[in-house]
Amino acid sequence: MTTLRVIVDQIVAPIPGGIGRYTEELTRELIRTAPAGCDVAGIVSASPEEDYELLTTLLPDLSGLFKSTLARRELELAWQHGFTRLPGSGMLHATGLFAPLSKHDHLNNAGEQSVVTIHDVIPWTHPGALSSRRLGWYKSMAKRAHRYADAVVVPTHAVADQLAEILDFGDRIRVIGGAVSSKLTLPVDPDARAARLELPDRYLLSVGTLQPHKGIIPLIAALTRPELSGIPLLIAGPEGWNGLDIAGIAAEAGLEPDRVRSLGYLADADLAVALDRAAAFVFPSLAEGFGLPVIEAFNFGTPVVHSDDPAVVEVAGGAGVVVERNDSEGYPERLAAGIASVLDDPALTERLKYLGQDRAKAFSWADSAEKVWQLHADL
Repeated sequence: MTTLRVIVDQIVAPIPGGIGRYTEELTRELIRTAPAGCDVAGIVSASPEEDYELLTTLLPDLSGLFKSTLARRELELAWQHGFTRLPGSGMLHATGLFAPLSKHDHLNNAGEQSVVTIHDVIPWTHPGALSSRRLGWYKSMAKRAHRYADAVVVPTHAVADQLAEILDFGDRIRVIGGAVSSKLTLPVDPDARAARLELPDRYLLSVGTLQPHKGIIPLIAALTRPELSGIPLLIAGPEGWNGLDIAGIAAEAGLEPDRVRSLGYLADADLAVALDRAAAFVFPSLAEGFGLPVIEAFNFGTPVVHSDDPAVVEVAGGAGVVVERNDSEGYPERLAAGIASVLDDPALTERLKYLGQDRAKAFSWADSAEKVWQLHADL
């Protein structure tokens, strides 16, 4: 039996985030699509027993779960400096840069291979989005990947192009994207959930933090434009960042208290309801690696207004309304115009609904998993 070892640690990280979702969905499909004679095992840092139980519940068909004796922080540092190799040998797939990367002997052990994933180039283009410690770790691990990884997975051709200007991985780059989570479906009680979330009859929805590159601050400013008068904005995601909070930014912009509201972190069922009922989904991010929320909104037939970030444009494939990011001073005005073009045109809304649903079907976790298996076979 040939085993693909997948680092599943991000699923039980304190803040799993998008990479945690990516790891869970991809690993589940890697297990399901495993070729004959192959299976999938997980690797996780030292964690509480309930985390191990969660992993085996979410991924019941793992052939095994290797539990490091080091906690995540210690394992991060050890792998950053090239210590603590995993027992055994064979295929290793990391869904991020959190991976044991070191020199291995391809000549005498052809099955020894390491593949890592780099989701975006934000540590280089927007370093202020990360703490100095995290920034140093990302850049250090990217250099280790450049030196030791047999292949690097990126989610879009846009990231591949951007990364080539920072670290030239040559023909080791593979573009393998994500897809809508299998858990993101409408629940049996949508009305009850909408009432609990206090969803207005008509609203805009966005997701993201207040990190500058996410574009939420100019989106809030866009609500001051007369063409968006009265329509509320709901934002899913952490409410604050670096001393900033959504209510304070909205008040500073001169908006009424009920015009902008944070929904905080939403469970999948609640997010599905919020996406399904939004008049439009707005994704104003200035820098992304993939832009999964755009595909998630498309999946529900919700019209999408998004920035012209290259990765987002690539993923959207012409199924949304594109807003130019450059000239930051005029960005809120252009966002308002793009949103209004959807809100004021029922025919456009209908057309975007079907374009989006068709575009969402172009992405599947099964396809992503099969490409990962093919990548390891090629190596």
